Amino acid sequence: MTELRIDGALVVDGTGSPGYHADVAIDAGRIVAIGDDLPAAHRTVDADGLVLSPGFIDMHSHSDLQILVNPDHTAKVSQGVTLEVLGQDGLSFAPIDDPALAVVRRQIAGWNGEPDNFDFSWSTVAGYLDRLDQGIACNAAYLVPQGTLRMMVVGTSNRPATPDELARMKQLLADGLRDGAVGMSSGLTYTPGMFADTDELVALCEIVARYGGYYAPHQRSYGKGALEAYGEMVDVARRAGCALHLTHAVMNFAPNAGRGADLVAMIDEALASGVDVTTDTYPYLPGATTLAAILPSWTAEGGPDAQLARLRDPAARDRITYELEQVGTDGCHGCVVEWDTIEIGGVRNQTLSENVGHTVAELASRSGRPAADVFYEILLADDLATSILQHVGHEENVRAIMRHRSHTGGSDGILVGGKPHPRSWGTFPRYLAHYVRELGVLDLADCIHHLTGRPARRLRLPDRGLIREGYAADLVLFDPETVRDTATFPDPRRSAEGIPYVLVNGVPVIDDTHRTAALPGHAIRRTT
Repeated sequence: MTELRIDGALVVDGTGSPGYHADVAIDAGRIVAIGDDLPAAHRTVDADGLVLSPGFIDMHSHSDLQILVNPDHTAKVSQGVTLEVLGQDGLSFAPIDDPALAVVRRQIAGWNGEPDNFDFSWSTVAGYLDRLDQGIACNAAYLVPQGTLRMMVVGTSNRPATPDELARMKQLLADGLRDGAVGMSSGLTYTPGMFADTDELVALCEIVARYGGYYAPHQRSYGKGALEAYGEMVDVARRAGCALHLTHAVMNFAPNAGRGADLVAMIDEALASGVDVTTDTYPYLPGATTLAAILPSWTAEGGPDAQLARLRDPAARDRITYELEQVGTDGCHGCVVEWDTIEIGGVRNQTLSENVGHTVAELASRSGRPAADVFYEILLADDLATSILQHVGHEENVRAIMRHRSHTGGSDGILVGGKPHPRSWGTFPRYLAHYVRELGVLDLADCIHHLTGRPARRLRLPDRGLIREGYAADLVLFDPETVRDTATFPDPRRSAEGIPYVLVNGVPVIDDTHRTAALPGHAIRRTT
């Protein structure tokens, strides 16, 4: 007798093939049988009218600390996520040493928060993955962050790495890949990762290729120089012989309106020439980052304290304001800043909480001051930890990219702040409700393939992402007629509807719409 049998579901198996009705038996965390008239089980779930899908794989997540601080992880499991990929955008917490940790914690507090008395007792990727194994709601894979490597070895200086420094970064990367990381990420609009030139990235990606991982860059521009930046990443992958995953593959800001097809054409050309390329996107128009990220990169040399000192210096502020408002900065993707597109999403200093939910332009208008002055005031008072929403997307681009055969789903979700982006709670049901049921941009089987089987193939997972006998029982049951995201920009922490059951490694984490106390997830380590 098996532990659990799901009866009568429409099984959409993650391959892209049409669904079929069957019963599915689960035992010891695995799918043990698929068919009709299966043997009795200790528990049976009547799934008539429901779709049974593989669990959704979030290919771009920023839960690196929150998955440990709040291991129930309701934001993700309530929308059907059974695996997420951490270590994104070139900045995270493993490998790490004490000097780098002090800087990284401040630099990405807007992504991860600054939890009180948190025990950063690891220094290696293996140590971080072991910490995940102590109990989390969903499974998690990890990318070695290139910016953190550079911070440990080169520091925050804008200069080429020396041969010895490059050798040290390559060694740290190899260690992390041997420890189980699935690849390497970069944040090439964030310091210090952006200070690496193309040759340095190629040298690191050769190590990634050697271990069978993939490169996941946040590239140098998603705005004025977006296509050139995508081209650089394709060139890196081609030269290094490395698989490439273009994270949050968007064409944003005014210069890129209607140009999603240009990116699709570039990806098609790369695939035709033999470069292994995949992408992920979130199904929303606004992006999210930190307020400090839009500053020119030169302001960050020397670390956070040096950057704060420049923000207090009148001459430096005049230069920054000119670059922001007249020239366009690398931090703002080569585009002139539009203050009415930058909405405060979260602050660490709660005396600033009245700013949350308002744009910099609105705050400036209320106070009768220049927008740049409001910008500097918030950054200084919040020690650079402010998170923002950036309203710069284009719907036609979102649709063009998500239709492509390289596409997977990634929330890019930030879970902290007063009003984080609703994608943290709503990405996967929004695909199913808005882009499948309402708009028909994708059909159901194809969409599920994008969210399950295709990302599992990129991660080289031999037993996840599909509904097959012997595979891990990471599964989602949802009602195709009612599934929807309820998270909104004014109220972003709302769970999805129409997803009554989610299983991670065969254990219900959402059971008849209720969050259980189970923490059955664990670290997913790279396999050869």
